[in-house]
Amino acid sequence: MKKLFFYFLFIIVMIFAMPIIFTNTFETKETVSNDVVYEENKIVNNYDYGSLNNIKLLHTETNEIQEIKLDEYLYGVVAAEMPASYEIEALKAQAVVARTYTMYKIENKGKHENADICDSSLCCQAWISKENRMARWEGEDKEKYWNKIVLAVDSTAGKYITYENKVINALFHSNSGGKTELAINVWGGNYPYLQSVETSGEENYSTYNSEIEVSRDEFIQKILDKNKDFRINFKEEDSIKILEYTDSGRVKKIKIGNLELSGVDVRNILGLKSSNFNFEILENSVKFTVKGYGHGVGLSQSGSDSLAKSGKKYDEIIKHYYKNVEIHE
Repeated sequence: MKKLFFYFLFIIVMIFAMPIIFTNTFETKETVSNDVVYEENKIVNNYDYGSLNNIKLLHTETNEIQEIKLDEYLYGVVAAEMPASYEIEALKAQAVVARTYTMYKIENKGKHENADICDSSLCCQAWISKENRMARWEGEDKEKYWNKIVLAVDSTAGKYITYENKVINALFHSNSGGKTELAINVWGGNYPYLQSVETSGEENYSTYNSEIEVSRDEFIQKILDKNKDFRINFKEEDSIKILEYTDSGRVKKIKIGNLELSGVDVRNILGLKSSNFNFEILENSVKFTVKGYGHGVGLSQSGSDSLAKSGKKYDEIIKHYYKNVEIHE
């Protein structure tokens, strides 16, 4: 009878205990799951770059890879990418943008197998050593300029830009010609934070206007090098004709002889400083008048300096060029 009684008591206890056991087990799993999601989000959204002390930099001329401290690397980027004579707030904005661009490259695993990023502006972003930068600067302001760049990087240490909690592709260029371009019109990609915005004052910079004149023979040969079936008769009316502009005023489509090309194509083929151009057919040549310098997407460096001169701080400059973003540390 005692055995039967204890057996019956055990059954009663288990009946009442089971809901508690299963409830606790489920809640524990839920908590662990939430912790995992939180930790993953912490890595993805905050990128855990507090531990990113060094990066691997590929020197394209020598094909050597240098391990370098992140901020030391950024000194060289800012020194190579933006004139040190620019306002300190513009240099700070460039420092945060360069850090963000570096993080984006690392997170999205760029083109380089054994390096995080390279020193070429044609592929990643430009970089120059302190020694080479100092050697190229003229006058007595060399140390002052370098200290200014170090201040721009150090005073914004750890800061980077996100959109919806993800680090952005912080593209930048020299001069927008007064209005930046949509990424989709250059590469076909759509980034909601890279919208077309206006900046006054860029016309005061040497990078705002440029001209290039090429002989008809050179013009034809450059296009033939990329398009073997190209033909043109300059005697025909509208042998060259702009068909469509982007909203920012850049050439979107242009007819040249028997071809229809994008403004970006023409810029690359002829080496124009931007796709915001007009042309004139002369007796023996074709002349292009160009506005702005660079692809026009994201932050304009001369525009940043103009905004800084008007009293804008680096975070205001960044939020002018990248829409609906946050600056994190």
